[in-house]
Amino acid sequence: MSPAAPAYRRLSVEERRRQLLDAALGLFAHHLPEDVSLDDVAEAAGVSRPLVYRYFPGGKQQLYEAALGSAAEELRHCFDEPHDGPMLPRLARALDRYLAFVDQHDAGFSALLQGGSVVETSRTTAIVDGVRRAAAEHIHSHLGVAEPGPRLRMTVRMWITAVEAASLIWLDEGKQPPAGELRDWLMEQFVAVMTVTAARDPQTAEAVRGALAERP
Repeated sequence: MSPAAPAYRRLSVEERRRQLLDAALGLFAHHLPEDVSLDDVAEAAGVSRPLVYRYFPGGKQQLYEAALGSAAEELRHCFDEPHDGPMLPRLARALDRYLAFVDQHDAGFSALLQGGSVVETSRTTAIVDGVRRAAAEHIHSHLGVAEPGPRLRMTVRMWITAVEAASLIWLDEGKQPPAGELRDWLMEQFVAVMTVTAARDPQTAEAVRGALAERP
């Protein structure tokens, strides 16, 4: 007697939406968004094209923006860290979560940061930049700086850009070196760029003294 086929389970609205977003992120990560059709998304998700339209009546643009927003929301949560204990270990823990997201959602991460698309709009740009602004605000907060000046803002944003670039290259390099080594290297870069800026900016110098004084 042949084994019984597994029972079919109808997906809930949220589960189906999540399935479509995951399929879209995987495609957008490896192809330019303009080269991805709704038929491609339907095939990747194993559903019909009308079903994709049912969930995203605005078509590919709506699906693209929803996929980016989903990945961005997860990334923003990576920076949620209690203000307890020394500052640098706090930042290191946030960076661990960030790199874990990159590792576990490499397709979504690549799709989030991919630019130069003809379907890119002010909304998609705002979604991506919102992650960067959230990360910067968290870092300023953990440094104890309520109103960062231009040099400190530029330094923090430059480091965030370096983290993004290193993460994408890390994926291209087969996730080498190990994530822990990458985290330590990026943390050393943070201390280095902050120290350089501190030589020119009193506000950054004060923040650096506080952060380094709290080292365990």
